[in-house]
Amino acid sequence: MKPEEIGKAYDQITERWAADTFNMSNGIAQHEKAIAFTQNRDKALDIGCGRTGRFIELLSQAGFDVSGLDVSQKMLSLAKERHPQITFVHADICSYDLPYKYDFITAWDSIWHIPLSEQRNVITKIVDSLNAGGVFIFSFGGTESEGAHTNCAMGPEVYYSSLGTNGFVSLLIELGCTIKHLEFEQYPELHTYIIAQK
Repeated sequence: MKPEEIGKAYDQITERWAADTFNMSNGIAQHEKAIAFTQNRDKALDIGCGRTGRFIELLSQAGFDVSGLDVSQKMLSLAKERHPQITFVHADICSYDLPYKYDFITAWDSIWHIPLSEQRNVITKIVDSLNAGGVFIFSFGGTESEGAHTNCAMGPEVYYSSLGTNGFVSLLIELGCTIKHLEFEQYPELHTYIIAQK
C-alpha cells in the first residue's frame, strides 16, 4: 500500500481516537523518558501526529516549539480544531523534505506504515534532521527479521513494515546514534520502541 492509501484508510477511522475506550496515556510515559534525555528544547516534530495532540501537548509543556505531520487529511483537520495554534503539515514522510533541524522527533505508531523499501531512507532522513544531541523516539514491530504485512484489524486494510529489532538498532548505530532505551513494552506483543540520541 502507498502512504496516500494509508492516509485514506485512517480518514475512515478517526473516531477510534475520540472514543472513551482510547487510552490517552498511551505512549506518554515513554515520551517522558525520551524527553529526559534531551539537551536542548527548541523545535520538535510529531510524525504521524494523528488527532489527539497528546504528544504535542506534552512537548509544548516541556518547552518545545512543536509541529505535527500526518498523511491523513481528516486526522489533521481534527488536530487543527483541537490545537489551532500549532503548525500541522499534510504530507508523506517518505517524500517530504523536513524543513528544520530538530531537538526532538517522535514517530509513535506511524512510520511502521511506510513501505519496507522506504524504511532505511526515512530513518536516515529523520536522523539527519536532528541537531547534535537530538532525540528520536519511535515504535515499531519488534520482529526478528525485516518484513511487511497487511491486516484489517481496525476496519480498512492497513499495511505495516519493520526492519526488525536488530535492523533498526544496526541502522541507528550506523547513522551515529546512541541507543538510550529499547523496550518490548507490551510483551508478549511485538510492539517495541527505541529512544535514540544523535
